[in-house]
Amino acid sequence: MMIVPVILSGGSGTRLWPLSTPERPKQFLPLTTNRTMFAETLARVADRDRFAAPVVVCGESHVAHVSADLALLGISDATVIVEPAARNTAPAIALAALAVAQDACLLVMPSDHAIARPDAFLDAVTAGYPLVAAGHLATFGIEPASPETGYGYIAAGAPMGDGGVRAVRRFVEKPAREAAQAMIDSGGHYWNAGIFLMRADSYLGSLKTHAPQIENACRKAMQAATTAAGALHPDAAIFAACPSDSIDYAVMENAEDVIVVPVDPGWSDVGSWAALHAIAPKDEAGNVVRGAVTLVDCTNCFVRNETGEMLSLLGLSDMAVIAAEAGRVILPLARTQEVKRFAS
Repeated sequence: MMIVPVILSGGSGTRLWPLSTPERPKQFLPLTTNRTMFAETLARVADRDRFAAPVVVCGESHVAHVSADLALLGISDATVIVEPAARNTAPAIALAALAVAQDACLLVMPSDHAIARPDAFLDAVTAGYPLVAAGHLATFGIEPASPETGYGYIAAGAPMGDGGVRAVRRFVEKPAREAAQAMIDSGGHYWNAGIFLMRADSYLGSLKTHAPQIENACRKAMQAATTAAGALHPDAAIFAACPSDSIDYAVMENAEDVIVVPVDPGWSDVGSWAALHAIAPKDEAGNVVRGAVTLVDCTNCFVRNETGEMLSLLGLSDMAVIAAEAGRVILPLARTQEVKRFAS
């Protein structure tokens, strides 16, 4: 079987305001390279000896961005599914699963994550593939580098084959720091990156068992779908009745045949300016600078200036300074998660 990449592109990107906006959220910004995060995700699975044409699930307001990046990479055979409304990841993945052959293997990925070592990630996909082809649902567990409290965790159980694949013992919601450290110290716990590998029919079967209203609404919406401007549009009225839920809550925490594939691919969800600072190349003082910026006696700062006017900073440490068309923000790196307070 060929693996079908399913790229979820429905996020609003409020955690990287003011550069990221509802009109152009972070997946359509060049944050880690000169290409957008969405284009980098597409490129990661561009090898047609391993991967079939991608399926992209996005909102109406982002179709133009999706089309531009597909054209940039020369991808003309993608299936673009336009969600009539945001209903979280479980319905979005169901729409994709209903658009492909039912024995197809889906590699589900957010469109806004950074992976520094794609070969390690692809090796993990290969390791999980045999069990997935047999009907298991796989999630990828990131080797934890620190006791992060902003991620969910996966507790691994018994070995399930080659490549370190293990059964999932349980999922852990975002823990307190002490609990996160205890899980890391005990071993066998991984960050939940929200990346999945599964057969289309296996996912839809589990969804029908554990969240039948979602499966039913998505199936009917796809049966009544229309095509316009090269994109597939599920029926809006039917889809409006679909409950909103994540794949974790609707399926993965309830299914019995879930496995975890441990991997250390240099992963980041780029969930804050501090996270971007952590993975970006730095000068000798630990600063990350982009745009027209002059720094004097500054250390460990993240500065991005998209205005075209010179931005001059003196004597700052451990700060994030972002200047963009939508606004300006200055805050400690340790509090960059709070920038969404200002996003409208």
